[in-house]
Order: sequence, then structure tokens, then C-alpha cells
Amino acid sequence: QLAMGEYKNALHLFPPAPSGFIPKVQCCSALEGYGIPEVWQTVLSYENTTKNNGFFAQNRANQEKYRMYEAINEALQDKFYGSESIKTLLAETEKQVMNGKADALISAKKLLDRYFNG
Repeated sequence: QLAMGEYKNALHLFPPAPSGFIPKVQCCSALEGYGIPEVWQTVLSYENTTKNNGFFAQNRANQEKYRMYEAINEALQDKFYGSESIKTLLAETEKQVMNGKADALISAKKLLDRYFNG
């Protein structure tokens, strides 16, 4: 109960959530068998609030956009780092950058130019 009070006080320090949902501090214990239905009701309340105000759909759309960009980034990285010509050049360039003999950003640009332009 003491911890619950501290968490309630701490929540007031945070700005309002973008979802529009006002979080609740609740106690529950699966071992002792209390509070689980109330916590689940809060989850359903969150879902209802965010679906009604459009946050749920917008958040899901943003998640899908993020997944798309992550898939693109992973595919590009796999191709880039899997390229035999890049592997060799990367090892040499990495040593030069670490020894201060080459600039990191210029080296990255050169590696990318080599990969995309041959």
C-alpha cells in the first residue's frame, strides 16, 4: 500500500499521456488472488478510450510504418555488410578510422558510394 501511494504521487510528475488515458495505480497479486479482474478492467478501459479517441488506430499505423522502415534498414544492412567487396574495404577503413587516419563520416560516405556505384 505504501508503494502504491508513492506511485500515485509520482504519476502526477509526468505530463499527460498522448493517448489521453489517465493511468491508474492498482495493486494485484496472482499468488494471493486479488486485483487481477480490476487490472484487466483497466486494460479494457485503456483500449476503449484509445479506440474512441483515435489514438489506438494512429499508434497502430505508426507501428506499421516503423516496421516497414525497420525491414528496409535490415535488408539494406544485410546486403551492404554481406557484400564481399565491402567486407574487405570495411575492415581496412575501420582500422584507419580507429587510428585517426580517416574521418568517420567521410569514410562512411566512401563505403556507401562504393557499394551503390561500384
